[in-house]
Amino acid sequence: MTERETTRLIAWSTELRTVHQRIRRALEVTREAVRNGAAADQPGRDLLLYCHGFCAALDGHHRSEDRTLFPAIEVAYPELAPVLRSLQQDHSMISYLLSGLSSALDQSAPAAELERHLDGLGAIMENHFRYEERQLLAVLEGLELDAAVHDALGPL
Repeated sequence: MTERETTRLIAWSTELRTVHQRIRRALEVTREAVRNGAAADQPGRDLLLYCHGFCAALDGHHRSEDRTLFPAIEVAYPELAPVLRSLQQDHSMISYLLSGLSSALDQSAPAAELERHLDGLGAIMENHFRYEERQLLAVLEGLELDAAVHDALGPL
């Protein structure tokens, strides 16, 4: 194995951590937009942009994992199938919560309601990311996956 191939193998774990950090930051930017007075009864462009951007980033990340990354992991490590199913269940739950946030935005919900949605999403998302990293980072260091990063981990 060449040094470049070794670097690419290890990079999958680095890429996952990087994407998680970017999504965490997107959540914080969105929370800041809500806190800084971008009230939903007069939605500012920034608030809508940040909320919809956060939703799209998180959902895109999970869809990419479900479509590309997780199947590759399951082929290489079939014993991880229960872990992957659990992560996919989390994805489904998070998608439901994202729909709730999106609906609240569409209905011009007050800032306090948006904050509650973001707090709930943030708690579930963080728990999910930590579990995923505990279960998969070591696996990703050795995973041979011939895919573009955005295909495996989303558009971030």
